[in-house]
Amino acid sequence: MYEIPPDLPGEYIRIATDDPDADFETAKDLAKQTARKRWTYPMILSWFDATTGEGYPAFECAGHEKPPWRVYAESRGADLSVIVNDGRYIFLFLTE
Repeated sequence: MYEIPPDLPGEYIRIATDDPDADFETAKDLAKQTARKRWTYPMILSWFDATTGEGYPAFECAGHEKPPWRVYAESRGADLSVIVNDGRYIFLFLTE
């Protein structure tokens, strides 16, 4: 299991793939499908891959304690956090 930040924005949805070792693209597709079941046009604003430590976007944010991928999404109104495979992947969406 991976460390999941306790204060991710908006509603949380936790999902699991059939394959616990699923790759990023599989996790992203599952996150989008899950979000589309409840919202018409959910948009992924940012993501984090705990297996590599990579997040998107990955620009520098001086003066912020949070990682850039979170600052970016939260500043744009992220209101849904989809957590895949116990935090292996995290996707932050704008649903409205």
